[in-house]
Amino acid sequence: MADAILSFAVQKLGDFLIQEINLRLSLRDEVTWLRNELLFMQSFLKDAEQKQSGDQRIRQWVFEINSIANDAVAILETYTFEAGKRASRLKACACICRKEKKFYNVAKEIQSLKQRIMDISRKRETYGITNINYDSGERPSDQVTTTTSYVDDQDYIFVGFQDVVQTLLAELLKAEPRRSVLSIYGMGGLGKTTLARNLYNSPDILISFPIRTWIHVSQEYNTMDLLRYIIKSIQGCTKETLDLLERMTERDLKIYLRDLLKERKYLVVVDDVWQREAWESLKRAFPDGKNGSRVIITTRKEDVAERADDRGFVHKLRFLSQEESWDLFRRKLLDVQAMVPEMESLAKDMVEKCRGLPLAIVVLSGLLSYGKELNQWQKVKDHLWKYIKEDKSIKISNILSLSYNDLSTALKQCFLYFGIFPEDKVVKADDIIWLWMVEGFIPRGEERMEDVAEGFLNELIRRSLVQVVNTYWEKVTECKVHDLLRDLPIQKALEVNFFDINDPRKNLKSTSCIRHGIHSEGERYLSSLHLSNLKLRSIMFFDPYICNVFQHIDVFQHLYVLYLEISADNKSIVPDAIGSLYHLKLLRLSGINDLPSSIGNLKNLQTLVVNSYSSFCQLPCETVDLINLRHLVARYTKPLVHISKLTILQVLDGVACDQWKDVDPVDLVNLRELSMVRIKKSYSLNNISSLKNLSTLTLCCEDYESFPSLEFVNCCEKLQKLWLRGRIEELPHQFSNSITMMVLSFSRLTEDPMPILGMLPNLRKLKLEEAYEGKEIMCSDNSFSELEFLCLYGLWKLERWDLGTSAMPLIKGLGIHNCPNLKEIPERMKDVGLLI
Repeated sequence: MADAILSFAVQKLGDFLIQEINLRLSLRDEVTWLRNELLFMQSFLKDAEQKQSGDQRIRQWVFEINSIANDAVAILETYTFEAGKRASRLKACACICRKEKKFYNVAKEIQSLKQRIMDISRKRETYGITNINYDSGERPSDQVTTTTSYVDDQDYIFVGFQDVVQTLLAELLKAEPRRSVLSIYGMGGLGKTTLARNLYNSPDILISFPIRTWIHVSQEYNTMDLLRYIIKSIQGCTKETLDLLERMTERDLKIYLRDLLKERKYLVVVDDVWQREAWESLKRAFPDGKNGSRVIITTRKEDVAERADDRGFVHKLRFLSQEESWDLFRRKLLDVQAMVPEMESLAKDMVEKCRGLPLAIVVLSGLLSYGKELNQWQKVKDHLWKYIKEDKSIKISNILSLSYNDLSTALKQCFLYFGIFPEDKVVKADDIIWLWMVEGFIPRGEERMEDVAEGFLNELIRRSLVQVVNTYWEKVTECKVHDLLRDLPIQKALEVNFFDINDPRKNLKSTSCIRHGIHSEGERYLSSLHLSNLKLRSIMFFDPYICNVFQHIDVFQHLYVLYLEISADNKSIVPDAIGSLYHLKLLRLSGINDLPSSIGNLKNLQTLVVNSYSSFCQLPCETVDLINLRHLVARYTKPLVHISKLTILQVLDGVACDQWKDVDPVDLVNLRELSMVRIKKSYSLNNISSLKNLSTLTLCCEDYESFPSLEFVNCCEKLQKLWLRGRIEELPHQFSNSITMMVLSFSRLTEDPMPILGMLPNLRKLKLEEAYEGKEIMCSDNSFSELEFLCLYGLWKLERWDLGTSAMPLIKGLGIHNCPNLKEIPERMKDVGLLI
């Protein structure tokens, strides 16, 4: 990890020397010396990092190197920032030539760094840290396969537990009108949450419970926040609802939720409960309407499970048997065929020592998947055997430490970054990918940085260091780090000053760190910041109650990342001064409806996310001046007339206006993903056909509105994923042959869509959701030649399905929901692997 930080500093120093061509010779020499010295120090880091776990002095030595690297970058960026504030670049250079104070300050700062480097050089010799060449072949490669594939742990956690799933499903679905509680308990890593999610997403549950919601409690919780979340998940997030909820007391919220649920059959999952008091504070809000409603609780505490409901069902999750453990290990291993008998013998020894803990087994399998040689597996076993204690089992922390050390420097940074989020936080995949990009963790090359970053995320998932929470269209959309694994990135981050978390309850606060995560008491944190903190580059606020975030905007001057995830009722106003944060590369705002015109000054901005919750926002016309913008996520209601200036734009999400009526986006050559909402029949969508590299298109009509003509879709030559939500009066006669996945929602088609859709040569997944109002669908011979999954949902009038003898030859999955008049499915479909 220290190597990654040092590499970043060396790169930045090299870039500075190239860009600042007018530097005075003496200052250029100082910067060059600094860069070379850090490059030299890098060769000693591997030995130091191997020795630091047993020597506090060496750990401090590594920490000091990281501090010097961070300070070097901060000093030069501060200089660049100050020079950039001059009227022109020429004036800035003239200032340096006149030996103004700023020049002497930079030189003085670098002299101080030189002295610190000389000091740690002496310590290096004293501590016996030697030069280890990184080219020895042992260091993990920074190259990661940029594939969109990932491993879903849900397939593996339930090895040996299929009978448990069926037992618990039967308990949830039994003819018992009383609202009852099903409790699942067991130690961390056994798969309680994954089991609950498997039940929650079961087709039988989807059909039986019209209302479903999921809340995560954890050790630190706020009852009112949990109640608000449940209400919003059931009722939606209109502005009126949000305003009402924020005015309510805890008692009011409970009464409101009871009234909302009292006539409805519901399933609520209350995940990760640590104290009985947490459930006691919530249970009165869940009425017993004598209609078979259910609550699932997951907990590590037996007493919490046993006392949740006197007449409820309690299930203790067991450990896997040795046979089940080995089955799980093999399923998770990326290349089972490459495992020779000698490797299998080593693996069985290690799996046995995991003592049936699924999380330990999948992390071990993820680690060994990247070791192709017998000696690499032997080294893993030898290392783990050093730490086996009296109970003869391997601790998951030891496996995790090995897995972490096996990562490349870039992947280490990416994994550590998860630690800055609150415990059990579900993270959007786009958020973490875009953060990695602006932080400089993703190497630039021929491939799109977004694709490289997605490959990094998928590798962390394959290694079982990151868990998949949700997917859509074969891509991970949400993920998290298991709480048993989260301690490692926090510990490592603190050791190398990678980030710090401002949480007074845990006394974690460092003013010298370049990244801060604010989990609570944000007001106090802001009041303690001051302008002298020039190192700070990223601030991420997760305190929902913080107000007046921008009152101290002066201390944000050097930020790359400003990430605000705050409450919907927080009526923060973005000041004009936001335009002075020239360094910003990522700006994420929540609860904001308007942005000032000064936003156009942020020429380095790559990602702009404006989450206005239930309402929409106004983007100033100056938004199009953000010439480096790659990702724009905002539900804006006024067209950006000159949006074609954003030629680097990759993602445009949330367009809520007739954006393309008078705008030909032919210059948006890099746009890959487009999402539009509130579409009306009067809109003009034909110019979307000019987006020649568009691969994902989501179009949603306003309530009860119909789409305008959709014939343009045939001209989107690279379109792969298409979602149309809203009434379609006439389906296009032809779609682009490149489409692989399609969803039609609430289309209310009166003519059978299958003859047109069946001719798409590459269509693999199709979902029709309340899309057709006819009584019959017919699939002709040779249609749907590549289709693998078909879902028919809410086709209320459908009575007959005629399937051609050679249609759908590759079908693997079939889902049929809420089609009450369809009494019989084609005989051949009854043999499909997934039949709902």
